[in-house]
Amino acid sequence: MSVQTLYTAATGMQTLQTKLDVISNNLANVNTTAFKKDRVNFEDLFYDNRVLPGKLDGASNPTPTGTHIGLGVRVQSTQTDYQQGAFRETDRSLDWTIRGKGFFQVLDPTGQTYYTRAGNFSINANGEIVTGSAGIGRPLEPSITIPQDTTGIEVSSDGIVSVQRPGQQTLEEVGQIQLANFINPEGLLKLGDNLYAETNSSSAAIIGNPNIDGFGSVEKGFLEASNVEPVQELVDLITTQRAFELNSQTVQAGDQILQLVSNLRR
Repeated sequence: MSVQTLYTAATGMQTLQTKLDVISNNLANVNTTAFKKDRVNFEDLFYDNRVLPGKLDGASNPTPTGTHIGLGVRVQSTQTDYQQGAFRETDRSLDWTIRGKGFFQVLDPTGQTYYTRAGNFSINANGEIVTGSAGIGRPLEPSITIPQDTTGIEVSSDGIVSVQRPGQQTLEEVGQIQLANFINPEGLLKLGDNLYAETNSSSAAIIGNPNIDGFGSVEKGFLEASNVEPVQELVDLITTQRAFELNSQTVQAGDQILQLVSNLRR
């Protein structure tokens, strides 16, 4: 019936609106450090099974197929693509990137540990290495403090942080970067501020040093760029817009049929 047509097409428009929201967020974060793009997955709704497969016909033989009328679509999930983004060279001593798997750990003022791939760090008034945020400078976990008279900072690929101090011929080790990994990174909760929180779906954080047991290495003087591909997102935007228009035309067709029915005269 035309009434069902309206409801079915409406589910398509609602889900496509969600996809447009996700695409717009991806494009908005095309320059966000270490941003990971999302995609939307759809699934069909339940069916009006008017004739079940295998129903016996007049000769008592099972029919080979049935009659199924679908009732629309809904969003199944959104999934995050954790593919490595490109490296952007900065030559800044506190810009670090992870080449491979892993997340930096940062400590929130609430005592909660959060995780990030964005390695644009700074030093606070106490000499602690913290996230480069004008809002909340969350300290790196485990904490690493840079001496006040430091003249240079070096970071090895296995996460050892060393400093150069006046009058010393060798570097002084001041800390070890530890990374976190998860059995299911897609289960992490996105918090904004380039931060993630672990959930029951992601598993508890697995902690380790860079370059060991499958963890990525740390590179100084680079930042990881967003893994959003603008051309692909624009193609998805166009196809989604066209699909939305097709569903709106279905609504118009259903409305026209209902108008014809309401104008019938005996």
